[in-house]
Amino acid sequence: MPVRYLLLLALLLPQSRTFAQTQPTDTARAVALPEATVTGYGQRLPLRRTAAAVGVLEARTIEQFSPAALTQAVNTLPGVRLEERATASYRLSIRGSTLRSPFGVRNVKVYYNGIPYTEASGSTPLNLLDPAIIGRLEVLKGPAGSVYGAGTGGVALFGTPEVAAGTSRVAAGATVGSYGLRRSTIIAETGSAASSVRAQYAHQELDGYRVQSALRRDVFALDARTVASPKTTLAAHFLYTDINYQLPGGLTRAQYAADPRQARPGTATAPGTVAQQAFYASRTGLLGLTHDYRFNEQLNLQTTLYGSGTAIRTPYLVDYERNTALGLGGRTALSYRTALAGRVLRLQGGGEWQGSFASGRSYQNNAGTPGALRYDDEITTATGFVFAQADYALPADLLLTVAASYNRLHYRIARVSNVATRPTDYRFSRDFRPEVSPRVALLKEFSPILSVYASVSTGFSPPTIEEIRPSDASLNGELQAERGTSYEVGARGNFFTNRLVYELTAFDLELRQTVVSSTTDQGTVVFRNTGSTHQRGLEAALSGWLWQAAPVPGATPAAPTGLRVWASYAYNNFHFGSYPSGGQDLSGNRLTGTTPHTLSAGLDFSHATGFYLNPNLSHQARVVLNDANTEEASGYWVFGARGGWRRTRGRLETNIYAGLDNASNRKYSLGNDLNAFGGRYFQPAPGRSWYAGAQLGWRL
Repeated sequence: MPVRYLLLLALLLPQSRTFAQTQPTDTARAVALPEATVTGYGQRLPLRRTAAAVGVLEARTIEQFSPAALTQAVNTLPGVRLEERATASYRLSIRGSTLRSPFGVRNVKVYYNGIPYTEASGSTPLNLLDPAIIGRLEVLKGPAGSVYGAGTGGVALFGTPEVAAGTSRVAAGATVGSYGLRRSTIIAETGSAASSVRAQYAHQELDGYRVQSALRRDVFALDARTVASPKTTLAAHFLYTDINYQLPGGLTRAQYAADPRQARPGTATAPGTVAQQAFYASRTGLLGLTHDYRFNEQLNLQTTLYGSGTAIRTPYLVDYERNTALGLGGRTALSYRTALAGRVLRLQGGGEWQGSFASGRSYQNNAGTPGALRYDDEITTATGFVFAQADYALPADLLLTVAASYNRLHYRIARVSNVATRPTDYRFSRDFRPEVSPRVALLKEFSPILSVYASVSTGFSPPTIEEIRPSDASLNGELQAERGTSYEVGARGNFFTNRLVYELTAFDLELRQTVVSSTTDQGTVVFRNTGSTHQRGLEAALSGWLWQAAPVPGATPAAPTGLRVWASYAYNNFHFGSYPSGGQDLSGNRLTGTTPHTLSAGLDFSHATGFYLNPNLSHQARVVLNDANTEEASGYWVFGARGGWRRTRGRLETNIYAGLDNASNRKYSLGNDLNAFGGRYFQPAPGRSWYAGAQLGWRL
């Protein structure tokens, strides 16, 4: 049955009242165990009262995997895939949004501690974040433009760890492992009821599994919060990253089978990545300030302003790019809560604006050094939107959400290197037509252990600067924004007083003017619109305690002990639809870069003595590598585990751990190059690898 019909069925479910309400409340009923509040669409409600597919990743889950990367932890969320083409070259996919992301993160809006982290140009430098500075991640799946602006893939909300009141501590850790892994972290934090400060530094080096795949990254994060008055809270967040990693390049099937650890070799007409010393290097700083003012119990205004600066160097097969950019922007949201006819009405409205100026120069790449100038561009980008949202608690324990945003985007590119030869037309300007992105959602809570919801939302995703301005010196003025409509139904619940928790979601995302990528013989990625795609699927998550004991004595914070099992699964039925006139008709073909099945599962064991063990497995079915569906990457199963001992004695905190990834030494490609020229599709993932480390903390 198509998902849109399931949606209509959900809207017509019998509306029965199980418990009466005597006063307005956002949570409807008390539950046996406390529930975490999710940000969601800015509503800050318990997950069971949020009418959207939201994946939540806590620090506890992140710590079950290797500290060197977020990949495995993020991939425990159904429908979400974090891929790593080269070391630290991440690509984030939500429900098939990888199609237009040959490198970097696109079509997904990202926030860092409430700061717009996705650049005004539409790209997101996810490689600047170290796993150690991430305390929480929320992923909103599907178009979220009604509150967060452009993007049909979804939204990722990253947050740094919070400092508990009355805590003052310092900690240091070190990790070593396979392929030259060397990692160290330092943390200093202090907190009170009125303020907190947390500073963290993380350094990581890696020789790399493949030739030409070494990494060096230094990350410093500083977070400060203070209650300036009974009505005012201030927060500041600073992030600085210095990163340099090599680019090994894609391999053909024959090269991949012969030696997956090799870099892309040269040919008679083009040198390889080793000869050209291909790498990515950047230094980036981000500063955000947040002012939260509560007028009274009903009215609240939160405003965030930020500024950023970055310098990037990237030599690849043909070109050597040197880019510098400055960005600034902000977001403000006014929230109002009242009672209407004895029921809660929550209103929210605000806006977001981002602007950037970038100087992008491309040179000939002479074995890792810049040669003759190819072109010199000055790029100005301005984007913004305003939004409004209303949530109303209807009779029969229904919660209705209605929201919409109005969006604008403008690009201007001045190719200053052409001023002398083309004085009248060296400028390129593009204004995308205004877009309205509405969303309607309805949630029904049958009891404290079961809620169902349905939603309809639309979104759009304009081309990024990298798509309009690929590195072959062309300017793609014909590329259109893709637009989509999503239909979604879901259910959440628990059994045995929250000991067993489940979530099930079905969705149907219909995209038009879908943007896809391909790679030329020189390694340049170019883009085009393809018509439409149909992306339908199911997502399921389950977790529960097989047995549970008292909290670990001395643990910080106190955590339950016992044996917990968890699993997540996604089924994807993603296909191309109609193609524009004159284009190749691929109707019915599977969507490039997507897989029909993904599965993650594992155990979380902890004992009162402080010992813990976290075995896990991950499965991905075969992936189609080109639009014609003539090439596929094989599916794979990967097994791993992390275990150790953590304990607090007096003021000393100890965590000693070791882990094994890809225990069966499976050969697979974690981030494939799509529609690659010459069949260079494969970016091999590391083989069997180990790591071990320790972290020591001291409470002051």
